[in-house]
Amino acid sequence: MAERSTAAVDVADNSGDEPLAAKAGKATTDGLAEAQDKAEKSAADTGSERQNTEPGISAPELHSGHKLARRYRLEECVTRLDGFSSWRAVDEKLRRAVGVHLLPADHPRARSVLAAARSSALLGDPRFVQVLDAVEENDLVYVVHEWLPDAVELTALLAAGPLEAHEAYQLVSQVSQAMAAAHREGLAHLRLTPGAVLRTSTGQYRIRGLAVNAALRGISADRPQRTDTEAIGALLYAALTQRWPYEADAYGLSGLPKGVGLIAPDQVRAGIHRGLSELAMRALVNDGATASRQEPPCTTPDELAAAVAEMPRIRPPEPTFTAPPEYQRTTYQQGTYGRSQAGLGAPPLPPVAPPPPPLQSRTGKLLKWTVAALLIAALGLGSWQVADRLLDQGSDNDPAPTQPTTGDNKATKVPKPLRIADATEFMPSGSGIKPELAPNSVDGDPGTAWITAQYQNFPNFGNRPDRKEGSGIIVDLGSVKDVSGIDIDMYRSGQKAELLAADADTSDPSALADFSQRLTKLETVGGTLKTTLDKPVRTRYVLIHITELPTDGSADRFRGGISEITFTG
Repeated sequence: MAERSTAAVDVADNSGDEPLAAKAGKATTDGLAEAQDKAEKSAADTGSERQNTEPGISAPELHSGHKLARRYRLEECVTRLDGFSSWRAVDEKLRRAVGVHLLPADHPRARSVLAAARSSALLGDPRFVQVLDAVEENDLVYVVHEWLPDAVELTALLAAGPLEAHEAYQLVSQVSQAMAAAHREGLAHLRLTPGAVLRTSTGQYRIRGLAVNAALRGISADRPQRTDTEAIGALLYAALTQRWPYEADAYGLSGLPKGVGLIAPDQVRAGIHRGLSELAMRALVNDGATASRQEPPCTTPDELAAAVAEMPRIRPPEPTFTAPPEYQRTTYQQGTYGRSQAGLGAPPLPPVAPPPPPLQSRTGKLLKWTVAALLIAALGLGSWQVADRLLDQGSDNDPAPTQPTTGDNKATKVPKPLRIADATEFMPSGSGIKPELAPNSVDGDPGTAWITAQYQNFPNFGNRPDRKEGSGIIVDLGSVKDVSGIDIDMYRSGQKAELLAADADTSDPSALADFSQRLTKLETVGGTLKTTLDKPVRTRYVLIHITELPTDGSADRFRGGISEITFTG
């Protein structure tokens, strides 16, 4: 009888009473994990399919075209190692690419892999590559996860050179925040390598293999938070220097020179951002990494994320523009119209005969003198009229009439950006979804966002009683101001939303009835929600109210959110 997991599609649990993960048992040491890494890399490079090294275990004999659950068609084997294999596959039901990990049901790590996959699926954080299914069926255990065709591994990015400061800042910021959220739910990664971090086409970093990659290889750690923090520090070190921060070469990167120990990134390569260099050393808390300064080490992803937040924001580099080509004048402008240019080889045009001289007959002379006389008379008449007008104006004592000012001549006010003091999650029932992410919607960074949990079956937040009035973001402008325009980048298109404002005398609104001024009608919006008001609205609080969410990967799962909010007045 097949045992199919529904963990990947359960309704999101926001209570936070219990952690989502259970620890996998210890199975290997760090030395064995490193040896497995090297073997895996060798198998991937050569395309060979290595047989299992553990006695009594045989890798599933599968091939391209094989179907799992009459749905997942295997396409290409990307890894075969220690009794398990990883494949690129196609979900024929939803017509999309997926990834599949396969291992025999009697594999000693099969139970821990299933437990890790189901725990990871419950997290539902979009910063991680999502586990879609975890199944035991026909003597096989397989884990199905997202496949991101537009994403690039950090390994490939570093092969082209070190990252510039803003990109490295985004890497450590997003990865540390994601891992902090995972550890709060009891989940660890333990294999945060450059191959486990992907950069999407929109500039967001996503982490794959949360808990699952370590379970597949039997890796465990006594201090999982410190292990993941050091791994993030190593990723930042590699991003800044294009060197692996240990003596051994790894992941296509050269290691540090032997015998010099762990030196700061800004001593490896010139021009490295000093703050990021110190941050990498604070995360790599071994071998006296923090000896250069008195800053405390970062031993958990939460501490590292807080240290990143304390840094001054690193701005992206200014865009470079190539100079336009020098303007080439046309032959007409060069005065050579009608003549061939030297060197072009075109035959010369025949010379143009000059026009004949005008006829000097008696009639022509008479006509010429008549025209001249008329011109002299017209000039004299015009001069007399101008002089007469000037004399009249000089004798007039009345003030000069003034030009009436019409409304069209008034200068129009240019809208100016309004400062946002705070952003909080709209919680009409008193319980929140992701209130800690609300400031992401006004931090000026489109790469961060307030994102809801994933809901099942119903787009109106799972049709849950505590979500009957929806959710959203309440923006506090700090004081009553005239709002004339609102521009919102939605996390995903297809959300049903509206804009509401509280009265000027309202303080600390929390219920839907507190927002009595309707700025836009309730409707399904695209990737942005913009409005320019005909008449400015005086208010301090504005609610971006969301009542329905778009689909999230399948027809029965829903998720939404808000990326960035700006106001003008």
